[in-house]
Parts: sequence; structure tokens; C-alpha cells
Amino acid sequence: MAGAVANAGRQDQDEAELGVIDLRAATPATSKARVVVVDGRRFMRISLLGSQHGTTLSEADCAVVEAGIRTARDQGLPIIGHLSAAGVDVAEGLAPSVGWSRIAKEMVKSSGIIPMLLVADGPVLSGPSFLLGLADVVVFTSQAYSYLSGPRMVRDFTGTDISGEELGGAGAHQRSSGLAAAVVETAEEGEEYLLDVLSYLPNNVDELAAPIPTDDPFDRPTPEAGELLPETATGSYDVRHVVESIADDGEFTELRAQWAPNIVTGFASMGGQVVGVVANQTQSMAGSIDIAASQKGARFVGFCDAFNIPLLTMVDTSGFLPGKDLEWRGMIRHGAQLAFAYARATVPRIGLILRKSYGGAYIVMDSVNIGNDIMLAWPTAEVAVMGAKGAVEILHRGASEEEKAEHVAEYEGTYLTPYPAAERGSITAVIEPAVTRFEVISALQMLASKRERLRPRRHDNQPL
Repeated sequence: MAGAVANAGRQDQDEAELGVIDLRAATPATSKARVVVVDGRRFMRISLLGSQHGTTLSEADCAVVEAGIRTARDQGLPIIGHLSAAGVDVAEGLAPSVGWSRIAKEMVKSSGIIPMLLVADGPVLSGPSFLLGLADVVVFTSQAYSYLSGPRMVRDFTGTDISGEELGGAGAHQRSSGLAAAVVETAEEGEEYLLDVLSYLPNNVDELAAPIPTDDPFDRPTPEAGELLPETATGSYDVRHVVESIADDGEFTELRAQWAPNIVTGFASMGGQVVGVVANQTQSMAGSIDIAASQKGARFVGFCDAFNIPLLTMVDTSGFLPGKDLEWRGMIRHGAQLAFAYARATVPRIGLILRKSYGGAYIVMDSVNIGNDIMLAWPTAEVAVMGAKGAVEILHRGASEEEKAEHVAEYEGTYLTPYPAAERGSITAVIEPAVTRFEVISALQMLASKRERLRPRRHDNQPL
């Protein structure tokens, strides 16, 4: 993991030596908001914990956390929060619901201004569960669970019997909903994971992420990166190993590893510079892009762009996953999310085509045409509208099998190389895998002064 992280379970007396500041300490609530310093990193730690009638939230609990988020935003401090709330205390009437909605408003105001990282530890149910959806990164402990409508309501309305664990347990949110970036055993481990994520992030939108010290030479050769590609064009490999081969000290912190595994997102550093990595994963669905992958990639690209983190996109995909169900569920609309996120990103954007880059997927994986700054490619790169066999079936459908085989070989030799795209300016340079680390770090250094003037407008209208 990048940087040293403290044991998140430090006792209060240990933190007192580091200058803990409690907000609204006299408020009669279990929830807390305090400014702490861990390993020299100052942040706001909030604890939204139910204190009434079976861990439900009171108005006082909500008021403390609301004040904490507002203060963090005003002071430019990141937030690490702990949530465990089985809804609101109905004995107080509407007041607690108003309270958590005001927390939600503060989180929306803080979005893109300060990082908001949360640990779900225990039940986070009903309305307060929306707070997890508003955070930047959420970690679940193994005993945590969260849902809007519980098993009983699901059974009454749909006739389906389902357990709370199956409906909204940590595993369900890690694999199916994408809400959990990771699952850990304890809240202390959850904060440790978030401290590692925070080591890649600036305190707020007005700062840059601090350089991460490394002794890894910037010009270290990386021939092993290219050796990871299989000999056959249809063979799969773990793209995370490619990332690790070029990253400082081989370290890569992945987010949402089990959700939409056909695309990989996470943080690394290269030459001490923090980068956000988006990569197609050929081990899952051959790296093709579906709805979940587009959402996952778009969310991460937007996160990096909000906090001034350069992007490295590693491409190896044959296109969007076909299917009636996907089209009916809005593949066009959701696929546009990834294109939208890249097109509006203003941070330095570097691309690297490892192997396949076909059709619409070539465009949305941060192509030069959509605003990429530097697009590199290995000699193994194939940049085309589609694969050779598909193209020949369209262009020469009446030919014999022998003729088709000849056309496939001709198509592969002419179009399935990176050089035609380089001639058209769609690829900046064709590089050998052994110099990938050096070229990426050089590109980061060159783009360090990149600035874009944003057109004044109220806000954009992102496809959702």
C-alpha cells in the first residue's frame, strides 16, 4: 500500500496527543465529529452511530455529523466516516429524517470539493443508506448490511423470500451493486484501507496529491509487461500485473475489484506522481464493455478529474458486449457515461493500447478524438473498426472460404497494426513494452503544467 498508514484503532488518548478537536462535544449524541491527525495527515473523522431505540438515529446525532461535514468543507479537510444506523428514531417524529436529509445536502455541497470516504459497520438502513451512495469511496465490514426496503417488504410486495444478508449484505454490495469498494473484517481495517486510498488524494479540490516517495528508477526497463500478453490474439491475461510492472515498487490499490471485473480501476504512482488507472480486463468477458463497466469507469474518471489526478487508460477490448437485455436496459445511454466522463475531464490523460481497440469502445476508452493528450501503443496494438473476420464477412460475404482466409490475412497485415492510426494522428507514438514506464512518466512530466479554461455554465447534463 502507498505510504505508511496508521492503525485506525488508535485510542482516544493517543489521538489527543495529536491535537484532536471535537465538534459539538456537549451535544447529547452517540455520533461524533472530530478533526484528527494520523501519520501527519489531518482529516475530519465522523461517526454517524444510532443512539436511540436499537441504534436508530436521533436529531442530535444528525446535527453533529452535519456540522462536521460543513466544517470539513469550509476548512478543506477530507472526511473519513463510520456509519451504523438502523434508520431513524420514530419516537422523535419527523426530526431525524429532516436531520439525515440535511447531512445529504452537506455531502452534495461537498462533492468534488473534499474527498468523502466512509466505512459501513453494522446496519445502514432506509433513508440513511442514501448517504453511502453520496460518498466517493465506501468500505463495508463483513457484518455490515444496507438496504432501502427490507426482506419483509420485499416478500410482501414481490412474494420473494430473501434474507437480509442476501439482499443487502457486504458481499451483495461488493459483487452486485458496486456500492462497496472493498470488504474488510473490522471497522479498524476499513479505516486503514481508506487511509491508504487517502494517501493518493489531495485534501481538497484546490490542492494536488502529494508526491509519493520512491526509490524505483523512472527509467527502469519493463520488458516483463509485454511478456504478460499471451501468444494468441484471443488469450487472456491479468491486466493488473501489467499495471504493477510499470508502477512504482509494483504497488496498485484497486477499487471495486469484484464489481464489473471486466474493467479495472485504482490508484498507483509512477515516478512519485499519483495516477488513476482504468484498464480493460480480458480475464472477464474478454474485456468487453457492458453497462456496469461503463458506470464503474465513468465514476472513477469523474472522481480523478474532480481531485486533479492524472489518468492512465490501458486499452484491450474488442468492443461493447452485445445482447438484447443490455440494449433494453440502456446500453447506449449508460455507454455514453464513460464517453461523457472522459470528454469532460481536464486532468492530464495518457492512454496505452496494449492489444485490441475496436469500434465504439476505441472511442470511449479515452481516444485522442475525445480529448486524450497522449496515446501510446505497443506494436501488438490492433486499432480498427472491428476484427478481421468480422470485417471480411461484411466486405466479402460472397467469397469462398479460401478467399476469405486470404482477405483476413490481408486485413490483419494492413489494418490490425498501430501504424495506420499513428499516421492519422490517433496514436502519438508506438513504443516497445520495455520502455513503457519511462514513456508514461515522461508524459506525466510533460503534462504537469496542463491547464484548461472551462466554459462558464451552471452545470452539464450527464447521461444517467
